[in-house]
Amino acid sequence: MNLSGLSLRDLEYVVAVADEGHFGRAADRCNISQPTLSVQVRKLETALGLVLFERSNRRVLLTEAGQVIVRQARVILGEAQRLLTLASEGRGSPLTGRLILAAIQTLGPYFFPLVLRPLREEYPLLTLSLQESRTADIVEGLRDGRIDAALVSLPVPQHALTAAPLFIEPFWLACPAEHALARGGALSATEIAGPDLLLLDEGNCLRDQAIAACGAGSSVGRHATSLETLRSMVAAGAGYTLLPALAVPAGPDPSGLTVTRAFDVDGPGRTIALAWRTSDPRASGLSRLAAFFRAHAPPGTAACRDGTALASEP
Repeated sequence: MNLSGLSLRDLEYVVAVADEGHFGRAADRCNISQPTLSVQVRKLETALGLVLFERSNRRVLLTEAGQVIVRQARVILGEAQRLLTLASEGRGSPLTGRLILAAIQTLGPYFFPLVLRPLREEYPLLTLSLQESRTADIVEGLRDGRIDAALVSLPVPQHALTAAPLFIEPFWLACPAEHALARGGALSATEIAGPDLLLLDEGNCLRDQAIAACGAGSSVGRHATSLETLRSMVAAGAGYTLLPALAVPAGPDPSGLTVTRAFDVDGPGRTIALAWRTSDPRASGLSRLAAFFRAHAPPGTAACRDGTALASEP
């Protein structure tokens, strides 16, 4: 096989199947029919003399050879995108095309609905693909090119990544209505370092931040997999927890089972940032995207005055 038989579009098809694990979803993503995509992938496998995917009725898995090819295909597609981006940047154009934007699971469901409409108005030629995951998976996705930019909570590993602070999101206490913490004066984080503290599972950055905020031991509390599960546990009287401000419902709990309280002026919180690969040629456009998010900091948060991006060498 020579280069004339190698199509960037075919590489896009292969990467889409690898990402989606399903030919139908990959075809939808590529805006073609599933039979057409399957034929093109088969042609590429024949041309390369390799089987890239292990196919079954239930799922599609990469073969060992397929993992190597897909890894290199991402590099090739990334460089091709770099060529187009350099031309676009040279014309002073804003971000356009497809952008895979991820967010940590404790932020995405609450922040995305607030910014998607103004984001579409500001970037009409930008096609967003949204994802939610844990910080470690997001960082890995950024570095290997599966994610273009991500909304994360600082700090994040800085090697090969740039992070631009956006806003500071305070934490609130959520507790059962009959709990002693539901009443009283100014609330400090040290008051909640007790056995009734409910936390997210290990590997979630909000868990680590909650432990650090109240000075509790790492083994304290019972665990849950999501904020919504924590909220249900609080409503059932199982304990109390910290919620990011954006996850706090507006107004009192209609059921009367839970109470949410703000902390004093020095209360705990987290800094949300937009992160991307330092080597991404769209860096100036992503910096402007960070400025957009900063300008649209949600109510109840504080926009970072110093939006200087924190970068490191690859």
